[in-house]
Amino acid sequence: MSREENQNRKNKHKSKHKSKFASVLSVLGTVLLIAVIVLCVPITIPQMFGYQVYTVISGSMEPAIPTDSLVYTKSLPPENVKVDDVIAFYSADDTGAIITHRVVKNQVVEGQFVTKGDANDQEDPMPTAYSNLLGRVELTIPFMGKLLATVASTAGKIATVSLIGVAVLLHIIAGVIRRGHEEEEE
Repeated sequence: MSREENQNRKNKHKSKHKSKFASVLSVLGTVLLIAVIVLCVPITIPQMFGYQVYTVISGSMEPAIPTDSLVYTKSLPPENVKVDDVIAFYSADDTGAIITHRVVKNQVVEGQFVTKGDANDQEDPMPTAYSNLLGRVELTIPFMGKLLATVASTAGKIATVSLIGVAVLLHIIAGVIRRGHEEEEE
C-alpha cells in the first residue's frame, strides 16, 4: 500500500469519526431542546386555554391531592360552584397565599364559600369571599408541582435558558464540523 493510499484511508477514517461526532452533537442538542419543551408545556399551553396552574404545598387535601401536585384551575362564576367542588382561592389573611380546599357550602346570599381541606378535621375557620375565588380545580397531576416550581424559579429559568443555549451551541458545532467534513471531501 502506497503512502498516499494509507493517508487517504486515515483521512476517510477521521472523516467518518467527525461525521458521527457531528451527528451525536446534533442529537444531543435536539434532546436538550425537547427536554426543555416537555418541562415548559405543562405550564404554558394550559394558560393559553384559560387555565391557571398552581403547586400544592401543604397536605390539607391529601390523599385526593398530594403535596407537590400540580393543579389546573379554570375560573367560573362563584354561583356555579357546587358542594364538593375543589376550588383555589386567596387566603382571607392578606398573605396572598393560595389555598386549594373542597367546598362544603356555597352561601350565595352571603357571597361566600365554606371550605374544608380533606385531611382537616374541621371546616376552615373563616368563610371565603367570592372575590377571593381563583377557580375550580379541573385537573391535578401528583408530584409534578415541585419539578415545575423549580423550573419556574429564577434559578430554574436561568437553567432553562442555559440548556437552550447549550442545545443551540451543540447544533452550531455540529454544523461547523459537517461543513468542514464536506470541504475536506471536495
